[in-house]
Amino acid sequence: MEKIANYIGGELLAPMGGDYLDNIEPATGKVYSLIPRSGSADVELAVKAAQKAFPAWSALSNAERSKHLMAVSNRISEKLDELAMAESKDNGKPLKLAQSVDIPRARDNFAFFATAILHQEDEFHNMGEKGFNYTLRQPLGTVACISPWNLPLYLFTWKIAPALASGNCVVAKPSEVTPFTAYLLSQICMEVGFPAGVLNIVHGLGAETGQAMVEHDLVKAISFTGGTVTGARIAALAAPRFKKMSLELGGKNPNIVFDDCDFDRAVKTSVRAAFANQGQICLCGSRIFVQSGIYEKFKEAFVQRVKGLKVGPPQESDSRMGAVVSKAHMEKILSYIQLAKEEGGTILHGGKQVKLAAPYDGGYYLEPTVIEGLSFDCRVNQEEVFGPLVTLTPFETEEEVLMMANSTEYGLACTVFTQDLNKAHRVAKEIHSGIVWINDWLVRDLRTPFGGMKNSGVGREGGFEALKFFTEAKNVCFNF
Repeated sequence: MEKIANYIGGELLAPMGGDYLDNIEPATGKVYSLIPRSGSADVELAVKAAQKAFPAWSALSNAERSKHLMAVSNRISEKLDELAMAESKDNGKPLKLAQSVDIPRARDNFAFFATAILHQEDEFHNMGEKGFNYTLRQPLGTVACISPWNLPLYLFTWKIAPALASGNCVVAKPSEVTPFTAYLLSQICMEVGFPAGVLNIVHGLGAETGQAMVEHDLVKAISFTGGTVTGARIAALAAPRFKKMSLELGGKNPNIVFDDCDFDRAVKTSVRAAFANQGQICLCGSRIFVQSGIYEKFKEAFVQRVKGLKVGPPQESDSRMGAVVSKAHMEKILSYIQLAKEEGGTILHGGKQVKLAAPYDGGYYLEPTVIEGLSFDCRVNQEEVFGPLVTLTPFETEEEVLMMANSTEYGLACTVFTQDLNKAHRVAKEIHSGIVWINDWLVRDLRTPFGGMKNSGVGREGGFEALKFFTEAKNVCFNF
């Protein structure tokens, strides 16, 4: 059985304590590799490697750093099929999704930030006869990047690439649930001759490895994507140490369908927004609000389309939904389905575990589940489920749907379907979300800021926002 290794100082290393965790394939429920259970000693070694590499890496020109990042991007492209297969096996997602979304986006993350640093401009403020000011943006040093399990390499590289491009050295921890493509990225870095110690990848549990990274005095910033509870824990540890933080946390996103929408487009896109990646995307539209005039028509069309989503082995070409990521997560989702029944909901479709034939009979498969009849403020409509479960709720007026949509503690994303331009802009302005899509979903321009309001996070990722986060701004004033 293959043992995943840490990547520290340009080498693949076993965990110093010699302990490993099981890596389970969601599609079968069986262990297929072992994950280092790293501790504070491994983190210390990684930080030392980063500190050693920082002077030379930060001294490189943007063009020189760009070449190194592009080499990684190009190698990801060359190994796309291998990486996609590994991602599908590790996460349970359909292979087609990994091939078309996850791995291409990992490639593009490196390429985007590699080229973005070639177009940066320093701020300059002319004071006339009194002189002028200019702003230096300098790398922080060693930074920590901690990523989640739902889009493993996609979100891992989304953090690492801007940190490296800005001249920092990185100690990174992928999720212990889906570590394999981060391990393959270690091998890619070695293959392309990426400078040793600039990127270090340490595997392990969040409460052990992750906490050691957050608490380390030489780690100057933490970029984290994951659950709100964990984000609060990181903030409690990092704030007294005055570390920079970027926290992209949970979501309970509204999907608002007005009666003047492009109906077919609204139905098709709402299904995709609800069940892509088994509903395990922080941006999924899990609360679907439909104006009463078209509610029954929409419900019928939506459920009919959901019935056509095949749940099956991730590697089969006609599978539209694979396995959820773990047994524990499957049980959590099933508990929310039971709660929905107790809260008075009616299951229109799904609600049960799917049993497949061997060798997939031990896998973690769930039916896409659609529920109506729940109040907007019940637990199922307020708490993040993060799975293939959505609710349908009718509304009468724009004011009513804004009240319901804004009622949760989250504020990450929202989708609005309407052909009324004025209405679209009014709702976009009033909705409590960091991201609003109008007549579409999950369209990502990497130049734009990404992040949420309220308990959905602190700070923004993406574009020059990310490059700014990983630097310190220094104003220099020159007097004639």
